[in-house]
Formats: sequence, structure tokens, C-alpha cells
Amino acid sequence: MDDQYFGLTDTGKERKNNEDTFIAQQHANNGVIIAAVIDGVGGYSGGEIAALFAREAILQRLGKPSEEIIPMLIDCFNQANEKILTEKTQVKEHNGMACVATLALADIENNQFYYVHVGDTRLYLLRDGSLVKISHDQSFVGYLEDSGRIDEQTAMTHPKRNEINKALGFEAMLTHDTDYAETGQSPFLPGDIILLCSDGLTDMVGKAEITTIITKNNSLKDKCQELINTANNHGGRDNITVVLVQNNKQSLTPDVTMPVAITKKKDEKVGPTVTEQIQDKPITPQPAPVGKKSTGLITLLTILMLIFLASSIWLYVQQINEKNTPPTKAVFKDIKKRNSQEIKLQNAIDHAKGYVVIIEDTAYKMPILISRAIRINKDSVLLKAHGKVELKSDPDYNGAAFNLSARCKSMVLDSLIINNFNIGVLAFNTSLSLKNTRFINCLAALENVFVIPGKKYINGKVTAVRLKDDSLPVTDKPKVWNKK
Repeated sequence: MDDQYFGLTDTGKERKNNEDTFIAQQHANNGVIIAAVIDGVGGYSGGEIAALFAREAILQRLGKPSEEIIPMLIDCFNQANEKILTEKTQVKEHNGMACVATLALADIENNQFYYVHVGDTRLYLLRDGSLVKISHDQSFVGYLEDSGRIDEQTAMTHPKRNEINKALGFEAMLTHDTDYAETGQSPFLPGDIILLCSDGLTDMVGKAEITTIITKNNSLKDKCQELINTANNHGGRDNITVVLVQNNKQSLTPDVTMPVAITKKKDEKVGPTVTEQIQDKPITPQPAPVGKKSTGLITLLTILMLIFLASSIWLYVQQINEKNTPPTKAVFKDIKKRNSQEIKLQNAIDHAKGYVVIIEDTAYKMPILISRAIRINKDSVLLKAHGKVELKSDPDYNGAAFNLSARCKSMVLDSLIINNFNIGVLAFNTSLSLKNTRFINCLAALENVFVIPGKKYINGKVTAVRLKDDSLPVTDKPKVWNKK
């Protein structure tokens, strides 16, 4: 059934073994298509084995389907993680093995697909000739690309492109961390195609070229083969794996049929023409009916005109009164001047040479009273407090503690206390990260406003915000692994 799904993997031009594997098959019970791409980590120390263990665990778990699809997908990864960790403890040579994976279930009958993702394999959705990246790379370079700080070409050649933050086989407590795996679901409409692939494809072939290949009018098998051939032609530095799934149902849009013209033979009279019908019947002029309906309409129009006239006169009088009325004191109320502490904080952010701003509680011994939002107008800022640093709203102030302008693409707040604000952080299209940040008596801790150009077609999605509350501050440093 290569008209619905197909998968293919290739060693590439520089590798001697293939650490990638994939799943592309239909579930025996419900007809749902299972698609997965798994990329082993650890080289000859077991990356290939880790990928095979994950594939086996996924298929075993899906062999016992449950009603809740997303929890079932997460459980697939949990069982794969446990299987890999068990192997690592039993075989010393496999201590460094792990894998990254993307798993999708395509329910073509109900026009939906569901997915779970860990690492830097990818999931794309093609709709109406437009290719949209669904998953997010859990890596440093992936974060830079997804946040718009670097473009696709720079990411493809970045020296740290192989460093990942998450994988199956890294963490023993995966089942207790609900944020470890990225999950989601999306409509899967007739004509849509989803692409799952390893970084052996996306490090070699750009999004535009991928789109050109998979929009061609050929089979999924041919598309997969051309994607792999193109990656190899561009260098083939890594194993390459692709899986395509297509919703091949017919579109529900009805076909437009042209009206059939009725032809008549020569001298054959089908029926009287419109002109003949008019000529056959004498035309008697009919006077326009005058009755209750027309009288009621005139009355209604008259009332509306009187209302409009009265409204115009009232507005004119109001404007005259406003011009002659002296302004109240509130109009000329002075803007409260900032205190020295908030001026110091604003200057520290504005004049910092790099993107990291460290503020010490020795310099801010008392809560910083905020009478005007601290404005962040830089591309990237990491604001970290040492000790207890608290921002507190001035009694007369009703705004935000921080105002992140549209120019600010990335903001990290670390170990700050934000107290008694209507809005803790107001952002515009900003990637915001919080660590050990406390919001006390804030009506809205965060508000992110998305500024979108008007009158244009917008594609994309707003991902769910995942915040984890802790009773103790987080002190561990993030781990980074190199896949290669």
C-alpha cells in the first residue's frame, strides 16, 4: 500500500554501519498507520542496538492498543527507554548507547494524526504545497533555529548541530518527567502528507528542496528514494531515513460540472423562445401596489431619519462642550519619576555588553519598587539574580514588571521574585524561559502577545505552554550529549 505509506533507510556515503531504523506499517486491528524514525546514538558502542530495541518496544506496546492515544505513545517511549537502560547496565560496551525518535499514528479514516518526539529526528506536515515543521529539535542548535536567531542554512552547518539535550536511554526517571517527550495531534486532511526523517536528511537537504521533491506527482516510494538520493548527492555524511504517510482519500469538495447544452436538429422546434412567449401574451401594465407594507416602510424610514438627525445634533453639542470645558487635573497628572533602584536595574540591562545580566542582592537589598515596566529591547537577555532579588509593584502602578518588546526574541528569567503586579511579564512574539522564578500576588504571571501582519495568510501553530512548579530551586546543570 505504497499509496498510503512508505519508508526507506540508507547508510549514506561516509558511515560504515546504519544506526537508523524505521517503522512504516498498518496496524492489524484498527487500520491506523504506524510511522516512526529512530536514530541510534553511540556509534559502535550500541547506537544501532538501541534503535532496534526502541523499534521492538514500540511495536510491542502498540500491539496492545488503549483508548487514550497520547498516553499510549508516551508509554511506547517509556518502555523503549527502560529496555535500553537495562541493556546498558548489563553490557558494559553499550554504556553510551541511546536513540532519538519520532513516532506518529495516522488515523486516515478520522483525518487525524498523533505523535510523540524526543531528540532531533523530525516530523513535517505537507498541506496545499506548504511544508510545516511540527516537531521541535531538542538541541542547542534546534532552539536557535526554532526561535529565529539563526536561519536554516546556518543550522545545517553549525559545529554543534549534533549535540542533543534529550534521548531515550539518557534518563532513568523518564516516566516521572511529563515534559521530557514532546507530544501532540493535528488534523490530517485528504491530500496531506506527513514526513518523518532523521537528521541525515535535514542536515543535507533544505526545506525548499524537500518540498519540491514530495510535491511531485509520483509514488511515495519514488519520493522517498529521491529524498535519499538528494541527501547522498549533497554529501551523505550520516545515515538517512525517511517515512512518508499520505491521506489519499478524495477531497470532499464537489466537482464542478459544466451545463450540457441542448442542441436541436434543423427545423426542429423544441419549444417557444422567451421572445415568442412575450409576443404571445399581451402586456398589461400593472400599477404598483399601495397598501400597509409600503406605508409601514415610509414610516420606518422617517423614524430612522429623525433618530439620525437627533444623534448628529447631540454629538455636535458634546464637541462644543468639550472645547469649552477646562481639562481636569487627571489629564495633566505628572508621570511619576523612577526611583534610583529601578533606574539602576534598567541601566544594567540596557548597557550590558553581552546578553547575560547578573544582579546581586547586595546591590538590591530592599525590594525594587517598579513604577514603570522594565523594558527589554535587546535580541536576547538572560537575567539572573544571585541571592534574594525582588521586584515589587509601586502602590500607584498597575502595569507589568517586565515589558519585552517585539525586538526581544529570547528572554530567560532566573531566580527572580515578581510581587504584586497585574502582569508579571508582558511579551511580544518572544521565546520566554523561566528558572526558579516566583510570581506572588500577580493577576497574570505571563502574557504573550502575537503580532501578525494583517491581510496575509498565516501558517503555523502556538504550542502549549508547559510550566512545572517546584518546591525547591532547580540547581542541576543541563546535560548535553554529542550524537556522533
